Amino acid sequence: MSQHVADPPASPVVRPPSLLRDRNFVLLWSGQTVSELGTRIAGVAVPLLAADTLHASVFQVSLLTFLAWLPYLLVSLPAGILADRTDQRKLMILCDLGRAALMLSLPVAALVGHLTLGFLYAVVGLSGVLTVLFTVAYKSMLPALIPAAQLVDGNAKLTMSQDAAELVGPTLSGVLIGLVGAARTFLANGLAFLVSALTLLLIRPGPRAGSATGPSSGPSSGPDPAAPAERVPLRVQMTDGLAFVRRQRILLSILACTTTSNFWVMAASSIEVTFMVRELRASSVQVGVVFSVSAVGGLVVGALAARLSAWIGSARVIWVSMATPGPLYLLMPLARPGWGVLLYGIGLAAFSANAVLFNVASTTYRQRITPPAILGRVNAAFLWICFGVIPLGALVGGALGTALGLRTALLVCVLGTWSACLFVVFSPLRRMRDTPDPA
Repeated sequence: MSQHVADPPASPVVRPPSLLRDRNFVLLWSGQTVSELGTRIAGVAVPLLAADTLHASVFQVSLLTFLAWLPYLLVSLPAGILADRTDQRKLMILCDLGRAALMLSLPVAALVGHLTLGFLYAVVGLSGVLTVLFTVAYKSMLPALIPAAQLVDGNAKLTMSQDAAELVGPTLSGVLIGLVGAARTFLANGLAFLVSALTLLLIRPGPRAGSATGPSSGPSSGPDPAAPAERVPLRVQMTDGLAFVRRQRILLSILACTTTSNFWVMAASSIEVTFMVRELRASSVQVGVVFSVSAVGGLVVGALAARLSAWIGSARVIWVSMATPGPLYLLMPLARPGWGVLLYGIGLAAFSANAVLFNVASTTYRQRITPPAILGRVNAAFLWICFGVIPLGALVGGALGTALGLRTALLVCVLGTWSACLFVVFSPLRRMRDTPDPA
């Protein structure tokens, strides 16, 4: 008589623990939230300090934006080499301390009567260089800090911090400037960078099993000291990231999409305040409300990014997030005075939601398929190209506004922004549901 043997119980699906219980990630997230808030405070305080305290002209104030973005063109590629070959956590700490010192030098210079426009230019330019170094290391560090399965959630939480800072930072900056003046407001900015440095210092570096970079890589991993030194020309090292992207059709499509979107978004941004004030006759309060409404879109989608990615597909969501919200962008040039100004806010909110979901999904894809040894250089290549077009986009937006009128120029810009989706819609992503597992 045969004896029936019961089938073994099915193995339960093991879900990764919440990132909120991951000490290292919580430290990174909290530090970056404070740092992003400080950056948004400075974003309002810097032009006001130049215009009101130093009596700079419109062109002189615009040079501050140029100097803030110029380092992405000049140092992104070398920053990638540095991020791949040094302790990323220590590099980020040094950048935070340097930025804190630069920001704190402004109220000190004002106190002793040596605050000049040239000094402000130097602070903005040097701070921009440190920001590029920090950003490249920061984007390369995350895959070694958390498991690969949680990259979407981690990137979403970090992106939410940016939107939350964008929602709160300008208002807080205005309050601080009103209370203590523009120069002293940079005390808060410097303090934010010090908090970020402290949280990075408290992170315990070590190997993270199951991370995108493999079991032997930790957040502070660098070149193996026992390995023989490779004599590779600097030019070749700087272009390693670009060469890898060229060989990856999907990465190339994502790069083209992001670059096109950034160009037209910056073109629209360069004229949007003028459009709201002159065409829509919006007050300063209404302009602030519009930008606050736009940030809400990013916050909501950021909170749902992991679920949306799982539902739609971690690869499919890249092109869906770019293509779907496009019709809502048309509400911006269709906005009218009075309550119609809110149409502009709805259009901006749609773009903010798209940007968060796309950036989370595309960054996660890049982190998962890029070999860890060159991740810093690949991230740097993206920054070099995607952010390098921003100053050019701003110039084109101003030229279009002058030649075509603000409303027509804005229509061209939003159509250009929506057209960026074509690069990912007509790519292999359209036939994929999920991102491949890292090797």
